[in-house]
Amino acid sequence: MNLLNLVCRSQELTKKLETSRPRLYRMAYAWTCNAALADDLAQETLVKALSKASQLRDPQAMNAWLFRILSNCWRDYLRKHKEAEDIENVSVLSETTPESSHEEQQLIQKVRDAIINLSEGQRRVVTLVDLEGFTYSEVSHILEIPVGTVMSRLCRAHNTLRDRLLRGMEFNTATKRPARFRRVK
Repeated sequence: MNLLNLVCRSQELTKKLETSRPRLYRMAYAWTCNAALADDLAQETLVKALSKASQLRDPQAMNAWLFRILSNCWRDYLRKHKEAEDIENVSVLSETTPESSHEEQQLIQKVRDAIINLSEGQRRVVTLVDLEGFTYSEVSHILEIPVGTVMSRLCRAHNTLRDRLLRGMEFNTATKRPARFRRVK
């Protein structure tokens, strides 16, 4: 009697698995966009399901169990076929590190804060000339002020920015000079 129940249950499981194959294939195809690979994944899922049938505790949850197996088969395929490159052949494309990126962001924020604290006239001239790249005569025309005023405001703004930004900058002990600033756009 026990053997008969086992055979009946096995046949019932086989029928349910056969009816699940099209759904497994559709999902695998949606994930892979490759008909042959989707067919292989669906087949592998069914083989694993048959071999691990004893692990199915709740027959009502068979669909979720099958799709979990399919997901694992797909993940295994991706791992197996993942392109690997020898670390010796990898060249560093960028010298940027998280630390240097963080330091750069802090410097940018300091420059922005220093610009915000400039007087209105100096801030407008600095942003137009240094950030937007306008010529002195263009800034003169935009702000409707003489070119000499543009030049003097820009000079005062640069001096103020240099003084504010150099406070708190670390000096290079070998040269006794501060690190050079680069234009931040």
